[in-house]
Amino acid sequence: MSHHDERTFVMVKPDGVQRGLIGEIVSRFEERGLKLVGGKFMQIDEDLAHQHYGEHEGKPFFDGLVDFITSAPVFAMVWEGADATRQVRSMVGETDPAESAPGTIRGDFGLDLGQNVIHASDHEDEGANEREIDLFFDEEELVDYGLDTAAWVYEDEQH
Repeated sequence: MSHHDERTFVMVKPDGVQRGLIGEIVSRFEERGLKLVGGKFMQIDEDLAHQHYGEHEGKPFFDGLVDFITSAPVFAMVWEGADATRQVRSMVGETDPAESAPGTIRGDFGLDLGQNVIHASDHEDEGANEREIDLFFDEEELVDYGLDTAAWVYEDEQH
């Protein structure tokens, strides 16, 4: 990982998986210039769901969140790049797809707040990336490698 890179957690939720959007979503991040360093197709169990959504425990929508995220497989990913969290969040759109701009993932594919296709770490929540990455991935599941396209994406890389 170079000095200007950060890692961020992203997950295609059950509705995105069921609708066959994994490839489209991965392509968007790759086309943006981000580097995939970890990916895992998995079924989230209740324990992991409770850990992931722990901040919402006790809220009226919590049980629905857990039911939804455990209802079908997800595709968990770790992306790397300059200001990756902010880049990803801008590409994902607002939590409510109805408020998301066209061209964002939720603006293009989401219609319902409860089924909004994708989760991305919050850039305003200090430590969210590390917490979520550690929750879903072991260190050895993340691959640190050079990407030849970096010189064509970042101005300060040598050609």
